[in-house]
Amino acid sequence: MAHKRSQKIRPVYNGGFYTPLTDDGVAQIHNTSMDVFERVGIKIAYKPVLELWRKAGAEIDEEKMIARIDRNIVAKCVETAPKEITLCGRDSRHDLVLSGTRTYMGTGGTALNILDLYTGERRPTTIRDVAAAARVVDACDDIEFFVITCFPCELQKPVVDVNRFYAAINNTSKHVMGGVYTVDGVRKLARMAELIAGSKDAFKARPFMSMITCIMSPLLLDRDYTALMETACLMGIPLATPCAPMAGSTSPGTLAGTLVQMNVEALAGIVTTQLLNPGHPTLYSVVPTTTDLRTGAFCFGSVEMGMMNAAAAQIARYYNLPIYNTAGPSEAKIPDSQSAYEPAINVLLSAMAGANYIHDAAGLLESGLSIALQTYVIDNDIAGMARRVLAGITVDPDRLAAECIERVGPGGNYLGDDHTTAHMRDEFFYPTLADRKPRMVWESEGKLSTEERARHIAMKYLEDHKPMPIDAVIDSQIRKEFPEMLAETGKIYNE
Repeated sequence: MAHKRSQKIRPVYNGGFYTPLTDDGVAQIHNTSMDVFERVGIKIAYKPVLELWRKAGAEIDEEKMIARIDRNIVAKCVETAPKEITLCGRDSRHDLVLSGTRTYMGTGGTALNILDLYTGERRPTTIRDVAAAARVVDACDDIEFFVITCFPCELQKPVVDVNRFYAAINNTSKHVMGGVYTVDGVRKLARMAELIAGSKDAFKARPFMSMITCIMSPLLLDRDYTALMETACLMGIPLATPCAPMAGSTSPGTLAGTLVQMNVEALAGIVTTQLLNPGHPTLYSVVPTTTDLRTGAFCFGSVEMGMMNAAAAQIARYYNLPIYNTAGPSEAKIPDSQSAYEPAINVLLSAMAGANYIHDAAGLLESGLSIALQTYVIDNDIAGMARRVLAGITVDPDRLAAECIERVGPGGNYLGDDHTTAHMRDEFFYPTLADRKPRMVWESEGKLSTEERARHIAMKYLEDHKPMPIDAVIDSQIRKEFPEMLAETGKIYNE
């Protein structure tokens, strides 16, 4: 049975009611961050952008390639950055309006491995895994965007960008974002977007694709990523410029200290894109994590990671900037209890904090090194429950149900009352995966675990779900213009 998608307009969900920082705490983080800009600075290892900062008024240490910049210049760049960014789907039902406390949850990654859906074995990811992940996510109603989840290990970097993005775009009509690897690839993707949209102006009006170019912690705009940032910015492609400080290793061993460094790095991305192209759509972008100081291990699923990403939403709102933040990865090696409870806590924290674009919220295992398609199905339920929390409890005369209570009366039953029927769909979240059947039914259906049910659903999505296709004429034109596109790009296992 093919997955049926709802045609109604998606409701807007707002967080903002979890605030791990006080207002004074946010102000102190801001003021300390500005001190760091002025006294410590940012190393910019890409000379064109170093010169751009110099022309803006930064003090440059030529030998160390460090730029120190006045807080007033930072403020001017923040002022030109858009306060609302719309990232579109090819299908307008999936448009994301990022501002305030509006909250959306989606995937993330660039994993190098996958737990094969059919064999259960861990193996390197391929271009068909990119397509398969996109298709499963397209069928998951509560995963709202697709950040390309894995790297096609069979491909060399010069041909990865066009193949990876096209495999994703061809298998989901949700917004597609991904990391990029070559300047030439960024330019080709800009051209591909024009072909799919119909023109450069049409893509600018409805950007269904965006890019990720990273800032390295601590306090480094490296040569390669910054060149990619410059190119994407000049091509007019919306950007996330995430930093990923790890408390205790690549950032201070306190949460507040890590938030200061994170803020400087995130704002450095805003400053750079606004100096390159004032008004360019750039998300305040962060991936703060922690280190297990007992072992030195990277922790992508710690509760402190969730707290810092929630705090980041407060800091972004201080500047009135839309935020790309992180919640959902797990250190678990397989889909199991740990792979569910770590994402559940951290996704809920970020959602309640009102983060706009919560990436990594589905599918990632093993600290982001692996994905599993069945995990998207599990995490889809988690995202749906988080959205239900954000919806809150509506209190109005109808929902107070005084007439209904009077009608049913003492000892009655509400199950057959019209009031119950009227609200059965708008009052409750109905999970796709969770088992709510009597034990006798569960036993008769094979005593399947959550992971086994999720695996069967993921298989069904791959077999039956039909995403919105790229027009055949456009597909032919793209493949003719980009001969490095593999024949199997955009196809999944059984095609």
